[in-house]
Amino acid sequence: MKLVATAAIQLGDILGQSIYRDNGTILLHNGVALTERLIGRLEEQGVTYVYIEDEATKDIVVQPAISERLRQDATTSMKRLFTNIQKTKLTNNPFTLDQEGKNLSDIINRIMEEINSHPESITLLADIYLTDDYIYQHSLNVTIYALAIGAQLRLNAKELSELGKGAILHDIGKVFIDPDILQKPDKLTEEEFTTMKTHTTLGYDFLRKNHTYSSVVAHCAYQHHERLNGSGYPRGLKGNDIHLFAQIIGAADVFDAVTSNRVYRKAMLPHEGLELLYTGAVNQFDIRIIEAFKNSVAVYPNGITVELNDKRHGVVVRQNKHICDRPIIRILKEEDRDIEPYTLDLSQQLNVTITSCDLV
Repeated sequence: MKLVATAAIQLGDILGQSIYRDNGTILLHNGVALTERLIGRLEEQGVTYVYIEDEATKDIVVQPAISERLRQDATTSMKRLFTNIQKTKLTNNPFTLDQEGKNLSDIINRIMEEINSHPESITLLADIYLTDDYIYQHSLNVTIYALAIGAQLRLNAKELSELGKGAILHDIGKVFIDPDILQKPDKLTEEEFTTMKTHTTLGYDFLRKNHTYSSVVAHCAYQHHERLNGSGYPRGLKGNDIHLFAQIIGAADVFDAVTSNRVYRKAMLPHEGLELLYTGAVNQFDIRIIEAFKNSVAVYPNGITVELNDKRHGVVVRQNKHICDRPIIRILKEEDRDIEPYTLDLSQQLNVTITSCDLV
C-alpha cells in the first residue's frame, strides 16, 4: 500500500485501508474503487491522507497501533465515563468513577501489552477514524503516545498506570465547557479561548475531589498545558514545578492535535509534528521527552514515498523499532530514473537521510 494525499487520489484508485467511524462501523471498505463522489466524500469529512493499493508496494503491511477491539472497548469506556460525569457535573458520584476507574485500569494494561508486543514502532496514521466526538479519539491517541514515551523513559508499571489514567482524563474538564465553544469549527474569540482554557482547572477540581484517582492524575489534567518557560496555563509554571507526567502528556497532546484530521485544517505528517516538538524543545518541552517520543513513534510511516539526500526515491516498507527516523526503504528511482527496486536500511546507512516526503 502507498500513502497519498486525498487531494492527489486518481479516479479508480483502490482504497488500501478501510476508513472507520468512531463507533467501529466502516465508512469505506478497503478494496473499493474511488469514484469522484467517494473522493468528494472523503474531502468533506476532512480526511487528509489515505492508503491506496499500488503494484510496487502491494506487500507493504500497515499495522494499527492497537487492535480494533481494544480501540472500541477504550472508546466505549471513555464515552460512558465522560457522559456520566457530564450528567452528574460536580456531584462526584463515587459508584460511577469507581466502576469506570477499574475499566480504565484494564484498558491501560491492555494498551501497554499491545505496545510492548508491537513488532514495529507505533503509528496512528494507519488508524483512519472519522468522529464527531474528537475528545474521545484524541484522549485515546494521547494515552497511546504517552505510554509509549513512558515506557521509553523506563517508568515502572505503577507509574505507567498513573500516567495512562492521567492521559485518558487530561481533557476531562472539557465536559463542563459550553458545547457551542467546545465544538465550534472556526477560530475561537479571545473570550471563548479564555473560557476554553478553564478546562484544566475544571478537570483538576473534579478529579481531586474524587477518591478514585490520585493527586498525580488530577495534576495531569491541571498542568498538561503548562510549558517549561512559563508560557503555558493555567498557572504559568516553569521547569520542574510541572509534573513529569503532565510534561509527557503535554507533548503527546500537541503532537496528536497537529497530526489529526480536523475540519478546519490539514493534518501534519508525523515527521512535521515531531519537528514542531523539537522547535519547542528549546524552551517548552524537555528534550528527554521528545527524544523518547522519537524513539517510540514511526516518524515516516509505512507506505510513505520519500526522497533521500542523494536524490534516490523510494517507499518506506518497514520500521526499525526504537530507531524511528531511520526506516527501511524500497528504492524505486535513482536520479528520477526508474530502476529495479532494492532495499536500503537507513539504520545501516547513516550518511543517507530523508529530505522530503511525496504524497502524490
